[in-house]
Amino acid sequence: MTELTHPEFRIDGDRLIDRLAALAEIGAIVDTAGSSRLAFTDADKEGRDLVMTWMTDLGLDVTIDGIGNTVGLWRPDGMDETAARSAPVMTGSHIDTVRTGGRYDGNLGVLAGLEVIESLATAGIRPDRPLAVAFFSNEEGARFPPDMMGSLVYVGGMGLEDAQAITGIDGAVVGEELDRIGYRGSAPCPGLVPHAFVELHIEQGPVLEEQEIQIGVVESVQGISWTEVTIDGQSNHAGTTPMRLRHDAGYAAARIATFARQLAADLGPPQVATVGAIDLHPNLVNVVAARATLTVDLRNTDDQILQDAEARLMAELDAVARAEGVEITTRSLARFEPVSFDPTVVDLVEHTAKALGSTTLRLPSGAGHDAQMLARVCPTAMIFTPSRDGISHNPAEHTDRQDLVAGANVLAHVMMALTKT
Repeated sequence: MTELTHPEFRIDGDRLIDRLAALAEIGAIVDTAGSSRLAFTDADKEGRDLVMTWMTDLGLDVTIDGIGNTVGLWRPDGMDETAARSAPVMTGSHIDTVRTGGRYDGNLGVLAGLEVIESLATAGIRPDRPLAVAFFSNEEGARFPPDMMGSLVYVGGMGLEDAQAITGIDGAVVGEELDRIGYRGSAPCPGLVPHAFVELHIEQGPVLEEQEIQIGVVESVQGISWTEVTIDGQSNHAGTTPMRLRHDAGYAAARIATFARQLAADLGPPQVATVGAIDLHPNLVNVVAARATLTVDLRNTDDQILQDAEARLMAELDAVARAEGVEITTRSLARFEPVSFDPTVVDLVEHTAKALGSTTLRLPSGAGHDAQMLARVCPTAMIFTPSRDGISHNPAEHTDRQDLVAGANVLAHVMMALTKT
């Protein structure tokens, strides 16, 4: 069992909840508890401005890099000069959302990080090395692929100029949007390498609630493969064109969507497959579709099985093209291998949560997170809190107050322990 350095220390839960509510008001979705702050939109700028204000009010040294990643560094007054120059223990996540998002996804990890620093400062507790809290740009990838873009650039996995040149689903360009909202900063990319990184996040799945567990100890993140599929057929009259003479892009898209579901069933858990977006042209009730564009999202904790799933998908696309007489092209939107987190930090999360009186469960993450990118450069782990009914990316997303606060307290004590390593 881990011995807590300051066993009496707790964060201010009311302040954390108040900040979550204040941030949720920016981009608020009418008549729901949700928010819509797509990356690099005006709403994203307003959210960034608010969090930046909180960072500067705490006296943090705030830097912004060329993709908009924002880092607040805390070196307490009176910290030994050698300690002040050492690499920080970092936490953080993201504040962008999907179009119909909730108030906890990403936001919890950022605002809990601020709360850890403010509560430590208020208690007069000085860590043995600096602490940092970050919010990374465009984690969701909902407007600009790929997801985890900001943290990928931060660790050097994608070139800054390449990221700035990406065009979004609405035709906007990342670099131009960063300039427009005033968040193309000058801090270098790749960024400062932390001593360690720990991310607090809601589970976004049903496992913790189902098993009545308060803290998830995340051991790994699934590999992710996103593919955009474009099908070119032939537009024709829906009433006069015999079925045998059709080259129906809509039918081909439906067949691919059905195949994706069957693929997941054939490979078995933890394989998942999702067709989350379909666009038909001309999208008219009485016209055979000439073009269909759809996305296929494949995920697995085993990269070999994920590669098998990708190969089966490509074989099916060839079969559909031949059978329906259509042309099918693909474009990779994102491809990330599964990630295993640092065993020592994972153990620390588990032992700390138990020492604080929380029940724990080790589990993988089905969603992608900024932590999987930071794991490329430093010891990393994640802390999960339960999600009611497993719902996320939805205004109905909810985590009970006591679980939010428990997660933030685990984060605080893990970070303090890491400053001593």
